[in-house]
Amino acid sequence: MLRTSLSLSSLAGAALLCALTATAPARAAVEDDQPGAGPSAAPPEALDERARRGLKLVPAGVHLNMKGRDRALVGLGSYLVNAAGACNDCHTHPSYLPGGDPFLGQTEVINAAQYLTGGRQFGTVTSANLRPDADGHPAGLKLWQFIRLMRNGRDPGDSHILQVMPWPVYGKMVLGDLRAIYEYLSALPPAADNPNPGP
Repeated sequence: MLRTSLSLSSLAGAALLCALTATAPARAAVEDDQPGAGPSAAPPEALDERARRGLKLVPAGVHLNMKGRDRALVGLGSYLVNAAGACNDCHTHPSYLPGGDPFLGQTEVINAAQYLTGGRQFGTVTSANLRPDADGHPAGLKLWQFIRLMRNGRDPGDSHILQVMPWPVYGKMVLGDLRAIYEYLSALPPAADNPNPGP
């Protein structure tokens, strides 16, 4: 029970911290985001507040591929991943660069090189790489597999129920929010699994 309480407290604290620091200036490069380039060319004023904030929360050094993507959906997905969901805390190891750990009173600098590549260990469980595979599927999952995993917590590879991932919380999100998370993760550049997993 103590371990669960600490995990929930850490997650809530991380979410609050992300929300409080969300006013940082835009830091990420967005590729193929030129006027007339399709859905990704939505003018900033057409984006809702969460999508605008989400696009500003993409970690420095992480370059989104916006070609053919809905800018509003990617922005909302980033907001849900980087502010509300605190996905970085479990799916990036280490979460912050040396000297950039906000829990030590330092200015936040997210570990862009290992951003969402997994590797955080919780006992015998290691967090998954959420970055797209060679086919562009986040964590190697098609959209329907991702939604099913978020709803029922079952790993599509072997059907075991995920024990650390807070899927019972994320599974309550509306379908549009889960789709936005998937769209954001799909816009990230592919990356190999974290080569240095640890607690």
